[in-house]
Amino acid sequence: MLQPTSGDIVALQVMLDRANLSPGVMDGTLGSRTRTALRAWQQQRGMPATGEPDADTLKAVAETRDVLVAYTVAEQDHEGLAPVPSSWLGRSQVSQLGYETVLERIAEAYHCSQALLRRLNPDCAWPNPPPGTVLTAPNPRPFRSPRAASLHISLGQKTIRAYDAEGRLIALFPCSIAKDREKRPTGELKVISAAENPNYYFDPAVFPEDPEAQTLGRKLVIPSGPNNPVGVAWISLSLPGYGIHGTPHPEDIGKTESHGCFRLANWNATRLLKMISIGIPVIIEE
Repeated sequence: MLQPTSGDIVALQVMLDRANLSPGVMDGTLGSRTRTALRAWQQQRGMPATGEPDADTLKAVAETRDVLVAYTVAEQDHEGLAPVPSSWLGRSQVSQLGYETVLERIAEAYHCSQALLRRLNPDCAWPNPPPGTVLTAPNPRPFRSPRAASLHISLGQKTIRAYDAEGRLIALFPCSIAKDREKRPTGELKVISAAENPNYYFDPAVFPEDPEAQTLGRKLVIPSGPNNPVGVAWISLSLPGYGIHGTPHPEDIGKTESHGCFRLANWNATRLLKMISIGIPVIIEE
């Protein structure tokens, strides 16, 4: 079998991301999330769904245009940068939980890891290059937003799949699931509401393992922003307390586990939010 280069894998991840079959964070490595997305891509095209970049896959990768794009750092990229307070109380006392660095902001905008941006731009003044700096980044391009008729969450694969009214797969996103098996529901739910840039309502009872939560003795409102605990989007499900949402830590998706909800990278949460409508079924399977 042909051995793909790191550049091939970045191009493969860009191709998958453009097809709404997300590899998660584009990082130039052929990990489990990229293989899962690749299997879905191969299956859509009637190819053997191996998850391996075989000759036919690499041919399609080679035909993918404008894999990388130049981006010029703007004054606006420096606006609103601030460290995220480490405590729940501290986070409740700021006006917004925005980006901490220009590096974080651009990595999220281009669906990639901060490490990949550093590799592509080794001479850049990271983490906050000055305005006017020209960078190279992966080029996911604006995503399509086909309408989803149903969502299927696989607990075993840690994925959310969206299907159209004809039962065709139109999107796949890697997700994180609950650490506690008792908090992993199965069966059919439905979407009951959705919001962009939500606040987060912190309830200390949900965090028995957190010493600060146990001493606070009260609920808090955590302001919106990409570093909010639920990221930039919230999709509420018909089981109380459960939803699909973003995250301040996109590189941990599919690795770390949640308190019960289904976490996506912020850009994928935004993408899914644009696909769904209130009332569509959400089937959760082992």
